[in-house]
Amino acid sequence: MSRIHVWLAMIVVIAGIGLTGPTASAATPYCGIHWGSLDKVNPTMVASPFTAVRAGRHECFDRIVVDLAGPAAGYRVGYVPAVHEDGSGFEVPLRGGAYLQVVVLAPAYYVPANRHEVVDVSGYRTLRQVAWANSFEGQTTLGVGVRARLPFRVFTLDGPGSGSRVVLDVAHQW
Repeated sequence: MSRIHVWLAMIVVIAGIGLTGPTASAATPYCGIHWGSLDKVNPTMVASPFTAVRAGRHECFDRIVVDLAGPAAGYRVGYVPAVHEDGSGFEVPLRGGAYLQVVVLAPAYYVPANRHEVVDVSGYRTLRQVAWANSFEGQTTLGVGVRARLPFRVFTLDGPGSGSRVVLDVAHQW
């Protein structure tokens, strides 16, 4: 009779490990990221012109930075089925499994040399493409192709000098 009790106890312990093991690790977010994938909005509109777009790679996310020649602008950023050009409504072709529409509430007085590849993101872990979707009526739109619908955050930074930046970070995973 005691052998049966030992076997039952071992089965209960093994089953308990299987039930509690993954739950504890699933509660730990990737790199401490709690951003989510819902739209991010800041309604501040400025006249500071949009001057450049840059990209960078980090351990836990890929980053896009929009430089402005003055105070920080607001933004509207969210996943969409397709990105459309401001004014014309034409669809902007993008690579990737998901698309972020990035609207910076500031005008741009130029068009990049290559509207389809505003920033070179080849070799990036999450970003697949950054495309120009126009500047119209005081706002500038970019289409960002990403590997999949992943968590992202958007925020503004002052500087350098009298300029500012709108920053978009897209996590490498959930």
